[in-house]
Order: sequence, then structure tokens, then C-alpha cells
Amino acid sequence: MKNSMSRMLVELVIKNALKNIKDNPERGIRNLADMALQFSEGGFQKNFLTDIQTMLQNENSAYYELARRIISYTDTDRLYTFGMNAGYNGCNAGAQCIRENEMKLNCLIPWTVIFQIDSKHFDANRQRYQAILGEGEKLGIYVWMLFAMNQPQMLLSLARDYPDSAFCIFCSSDDLKDDFLNEAADLHNIMPVVLYDNNMADTCRVLQERGFLYSAWYLYGQTDTEQILNGNLFENMQQPDPAFAVLVPKPGCPEKVHELVYRTVKEIRSSQTYPAIPYELPGDNNLINSIISDISNAPCSICFDANGNLWEQCRKTEDSRHNLFQDNLPEILRNVCPKKA
Repeated sequence: MKNSMSRMLVELVIKNALKNIKDNPERGIRNLADMALQFSEGGFQKNFLTDIQTMLQNENSAYYELARRIISYTDTDRLYTFGMNAGYNGCNAGAQCIRENEMKLNCLIPWTVIFQIDSKHFDANRQRYQAILGEGEKLGIYVWMLFAMNQPQMLLSLARDYPDSAFCIFCSSDDLKDDFLNEAADLHNIMPVVLYDNNMADTCRVLQERGFLYSAWYLYGQTDTEQILNGNLFENMQQPDPAFAVLVPKPGCPEKVHELVYRTVKEIRSSQTYPAIPYELPGDNNLINSIISDISNAPCSICFDANGNLWEQCRKTEDSRHNLFQDNLPEILRNVCPKKA
């Protein structure tokens, strides 16, 4: 992404804000929210950021503790780069590009794309993965969510090839060994999202020692409803100090369960109870899509399985008619996410 006066100004403000957060988290976070509102465009974005400003008036907000934790262990260059790629590229300049391309293509464009990737298909289609990221950036997509259990190290080449994008790499604790961490040491545009299990705490301590920004994720189904609704899951997930506590519905998770969980996530996030930001993957992705596209209901979140086939909304049945190895991303979006008249 080319430098512009707007971006240079944002970079200057962000760097100064990060310094202020370290010295005074409350003031620094409020300044970031004020700056984001100043540079935002569109009614949904302004309303969203205004709501955040209102939330931050709560002096007892757990998110101030979250800021203290993150700034204490995360390498500043890593926090700055990932924040600029996800925040400015993905939700500001990228958002403007998305809106322009939605008009040209007459379809909705998601702010992020989710991939389930295995080594067999990645090795055979490495160039196609690289190409689809290039197609995405031209559309305004700069945030990518990659699920690569067992071998996330293979994805680091994508992050290296696309330094303007932000990569959330969903993996397990066992995946984050020294080989991965050593190769990722100079990649500031990635955020490991670690599966919440009994081994996570030890892994997170290593990530902190190495200055990584990281989050946690949990695969939920109907049997997890009670511990989500009563807050026990979030209480446990925030212990290893992640930035986000991400909930991902299992394939086949009933729609009623998803709706109940997402409503709970929004309530807990609004209450600012835990020093980790709750995020329900399909629900919140659609929320951000709506904000960026300036449409009250923009359900265009999509993901691709390891075979390259589309999974609409990340929960529905596999759709083999749309395959990332065979079709380009604009063609898929025109077919799957057409704008309604």
C-alpha cells in the first residue's frame, strides 16, 4: 500500500499513541478511538466508533487492563505493524477500496477471508494461494484468517510476500515450536491465535517472552452453551492474557445456538468484564462487513476448506461449485455475495 499524507499522519499519531498507552493506558486508548473516529467514513463506522468511545468512559473497564498487559509483553514494532495492517489498511483505506469495488462489481466484499489449509493442498496450490491474496488486496481485503493445524509454519511465506496484510494464524499449542517462532521472529504482520486447551498457558508464556501479539480460540458446539452463557469460558480463556478470545462454531452447530452465543458475546464485550475481547467469528465478521459496506445486514463472510471449496458463513454445507483453485476471488464474490436491488 502506497504511502499517502493521510497514512503518514496516521502512522505518526499511532506511534505517539502507543507511547502514550505505555505511559497512560486510559488516555492512550481514548486517543486511539478519537483518531479512528476522525479518519472514519460512513455512518455505520462513525456510529460503531462512537459506541466504543462511550464504552471507554467506564474508568473500571477491563480493557484498560488488557492494554497494560499487551503493551507490557508485545514488541512495539510488532504491535504497530499488525495494528496498522489490520486497522488502517484493513478497516480504513481498505474499507474505502472495498466500497469502491462493491460499486464496480455489484457485489458485497468481505473485510476478511477465512481459509482452512493443510500441507498437501497448500504445497500443490501455493501459487494459487499467493494469487488469491493479491486479488484480495486489489479488492481492499487486508486481513486474512488462516486455520492450519499441525503445520502453520508453511503459511509464513504468505505473510512475508504480503507485508501490507495482517494474518491471524489459528493453530494449536503444539504447532508453536522453536522452528515456527524463529522463522516468524521478523514477521510483524502475524498474530498466532492459539487453541484454548491445557497446554495453552505454557505456550503463551513463550510467546510473551518473544514479544508476540497473540489471541486464543475455542471451537464451540451445543454442549458448550452453559459455560459460555455463565461466563466461565471467558473467565478461563483470559487467564493466559490473550488480546482476543475468539469463539468458532463447530460445523453443524445449530443456528439457535449460534444466535444465543453471539448475543452473549456482544453482552459480555459491552460489559467490559474480562481483559480479553470476546469475538464470535461469523457473527462479528458480519458485523464488521456491515460497518464497512454501510449496509445494516451484510452477511458475506466466507471461508474455504482445505480442498478449496467454499463454506458460506463458515457453518453451512460445503459448496463445491465455487473453488479457489479454479475461480478467481472476484468471480466467486459476484456469484455468492450479489448486492440486492
